[in-house]
Amino acid sequence: MATNTTKTTKTETKKPATKTTTKTTTRSNAGSNSIFTWGINKLSMYTIFAVAFLYALSTVLALCNVQLKVISALQGLATAVMICIVAVLAWRYASTKELVWRLLYIICLLVVLSGIVIPLVA
Repeated sequence: MATNTTKTTKTETKKPATKTTTKTTTRSNAGSNSIFTWGINKLSMYTIFAVAFLYALSTVLALCNVQLKVISALQGLATAVMICIVAVLAWRYASTKELVWRLLYIICLLVVLSGIVIPLVA
């Protein structure tokens, strides 16, 4: 007589009792952006002061019948300062954009520079 013995084994798979927590930290770039923005605002304000001074000086010299070349040179200098500031700010914007924006920036800057240089030469 043969007896069949079936042995049932129950295997339990236990997962380790570890608790995974993910800590997310949010860094605020407000500090660096506020410093950058404050620098740009301050630079813009001082540029306006300088340009206003140059235009006021050229107006006073024009009223005093000083040579026309000095007046036009001061006005040209004031315009050049403003163009430099705007060119830097525009490049900071365009440099993060697609290639089309950078090409458009370069083309516009060349047009502006030629608009300044050509009347001086001609």
